[in-house]
Amino acid sequence: MLEKAESLRRIGLLQGELQAKGIDAALIIFPIDIYYFAGTRQNSLLYVPAAGEPMLLVKKSLARARLESTVADIRPFPSSKEFPALIGDEVKRVGLTFDAVPVQQYNFYAKLIPGREFVDISVANRELRSVKSPWELARMRESGRRTAAVFLQVPGFLKPGMREIDVAAEFEYRLRKAGGEGHVRMRAFNQELFMGLAVCGASAVQPGFFDGAVTGRGLSVASPHGASLASIANDSPLIIDYTGVFDGYLVDMTRIFVLGKLSDTLLHAFDTSLAIQSYLVQHLKPGAICEELFQGAAALADKAGLGNFFMGPPGENARFVGHGVGLELDEFPILAQGFKAPLRAGQTIAIEPKFAIPGHGAIGIENTFAVSETGGEKITDIPDDIVFI
Repeated sequence: MLEKAESLRRIGLLQGELQAKGIDAALIIFPIDIYYFAGTRQNSLLYVPAAGEPMLLVKKSLARARLESTVADIRPFPSSKEFPALIGDEVKRVGLTFDAVPVQQYNFYAKLIPGREFVDISVANRELRSVKSPWELARMRESGRRTAAVFLQVPGFLKPGMREIDVAAEFEYRLRKAGGEGHVRMRAFNQELFMGLAVCGASAVQPGFFDGAVTGRGLSVASPHGASLASIANDSPLIIDYTGVFDGYLVDMTRIFVLGKLSDTLLHAFDTSLAIQSYLVQHLKPGAICEELFQGAAALADKAGLGNFFMGPPGENARFVGHGVGLELDEFPILAQGFKAPLRAGQTIAIEPKFAIPGHGAIGIENTFAVSETGGEKITDIPDDIVFI
């Protein structure tokens, strides 16, 4: 459970942002943001004034929120008549996370407390959450340890004749047995996935909606992501790419398994992935510019003659090579074209240089790292080598 001192630190940082921007208060509505600041995921609203004590207004379950939350002032969600009095007429500018609040909710609160100016605090919220405290880093490391332990079990169950879905089900079973929570939270609109993917050969280079290098064929047109019913081919890379979520915090990692051997083309692509990862890890230091790191990674792919296949099949390439992780899969920062922010110590990033080569398959590596003064600290710390079976 969230420690009270940790919660107070986070709320204090948010209040500092509100004061700096001339915002009188924030309404925190999105569930994982409420958990981040208040320590509970119960159906509620967190009211944070720019100065003073926050209030947690709970719809359900009030009893459980009182057991879990670090906030001192916890109340039942008020009626429409009572709500304006809780806010006060002096509150004129109100912060909302526009990136995650539906229009219906915006309209509801605009009607509930009329005459206020609603201000977007999405970027401030995401930047604040991107830097992990020592308390959070400890949980990230534990998630990395437990997820990596499941990857180490793959050679014990991977056998000829298995389908992609068989491998995925076996991996997910073991991840759940290890205590994995399974909820892969994402902030981006219209993005979703089921824990991860296990794909091989032609399935691995199938383009799709998911904003990543590898999408997979999936099980239907309605669920076009991840493992399919196709069998695992010999002499083709099986890419197992999964999140592990423990105590709310997730890591993201990928390893390659092969029944047989690989072509020189694929081995060259894998070696290039490792070279790109090494370059990025050396530069995961405070002050490094995210866009420049992406450009450096792309340049290495071009130099290796693999630029067209970097981060996706030709014409379907994802325009990033790393993404922030924590309570959500798509946190800040993003090592991407156009993301010009500098790195900060304590940020946690999934680095995933991958190649999708039609006619050969998808191959690459992914690990979660923490930004530090000496470069990236590897959180998913098991060998990166291809496992030949």
